[in-house]
Amino acid sequence: MPDSGDFVDPIPTRELERRWAAVRRAMDERGIDVLLTQASNSCYGGYLRWFTDIPAHYGTYASVLFPRDAPMVLFRHGAHTTTMVAEGSVLHRGIDRIVTRPTFASAHYTEGYHAEATVEEIRRLGARTIGVVSGQMMAYPYLAGIKAALPELRFVDATDFIDDIKAIKSADEIELIRRCALQQDAAWAAVLAEVRPGKRVQELMATAQYVGETMGAYAGVFLAAAGPLGKPAPKGPRHMQNHMLQEGDQFTLLIENNGPGGLYCEIGRTCVIGKASQHMLDEFDFVLEAQRFTLDLIRPGASPAEILVQYNDYMRRNGRPEETRINTHGQGYDLVERPLFVPEETMLLAEGMNLAVHPTWMTDQVYSWVCDNYLVTATGVSECLHLTEQKIFEV
Repeated sequence: MPDSGDFVDPIPTRELERRWAAVRRAMDERGIDVLLTQASNSCYGGYLRWFTDIPAHYGTYASVLFPRDAPMVLFRHGAHTTTMVAEGSVLHRGIDRIVTRPTFASAHYTEGYHAEATVEEIRRLGARTIGVVSGQMMAYPYLAGIKAALPELRFVDATDFIDDIKAIKSADEIELIRRCALQQDAAWAAVLAEVRPGKRVQELMATAQYVGETMGAYAGVFLAAAGPLGKPAPKGPRHMQNHMLQEGDQFTLLIENNGPGGLYCEIGRTCVIGKASQHMLDEFDFVLEAQRFTLDLIRPGASPAEILVQYNDYMRRNGRPEETRINTHGQGYDLVERPLFVPEETMLLAEGMNLAVHPTWMTDQVYSWVCDNYLVTATGVSECLHLTEQKIFEV
């Protein structure tokens, strides 16, 4: 077992205790005995890490039981054992039992192992009402197996009230979010220094990942594309990044990795090997106007769904396409977390939220976009957390 000195950028214990206390108050108000959540990766495994400061990784499922009146129980891959956590453990704060089972998503006959172990712990705790936190992140056999084994218990969706707590960032979290933005600035600068004919896009992605991880990043996504001017170059994942840069190419890059402590930001920019076209420059000028239009509407109490309506009206008036996906969303331990600026969102904006704002559209000639992070403040929105200049870079 590694010692505390091997733990990379642990969240302060005071921050974990703040979260636990807020959650237990909410559980007590709702008569919930224990919360249950599960994750399998670090991009969308934020609930697990928010409770435990332990990330899920490599597609291997990890789960946590969070009782109202007892320490947590962690379930993860390993031998058929249950281990008691040593008092004062820095690696497993707030946890007193670690239950391991050799579970593999690629081996269907292991699908019941974690459910069976969780049922045993729920019975041991004497819980009667189970709050499920983000059932969408759970493997179907896991939650279905628990419910089938415990038909006498009451299961409720606890996601909304956890989201309300999780979306508003503390001072400790905001400090880490700012550090994440700065490491992404450094990654973009390192990539830009290597942009030249003969470089493949995947090589540039490796540079971004390397710089991020040397500055505290743990996981994330790097989307990019390149191609000649006059045709759009929408960004794509690693298996679409074999293009070799040529003179006159444009190159788009989205860095979506987390930073120290596992909190996410994202930055997106475009560069040209040579001179940008006037059409590209004009569209970029308007994309900055569209970002500012959204930012001017952000304030505590505002409705993301209503802001989207106003944004789409603005786009129509200016002859640009409406947003049909998402142009602004929250970030924290999840790459995308609530609030989302979509019609279905019910959460209102509040001071302390971390938002990624990325208006994006495509013409027959250019992929036009920008992406940066901002904080919701008491009066509106913060300065841009990224320091990288908002422009089309020419190299």
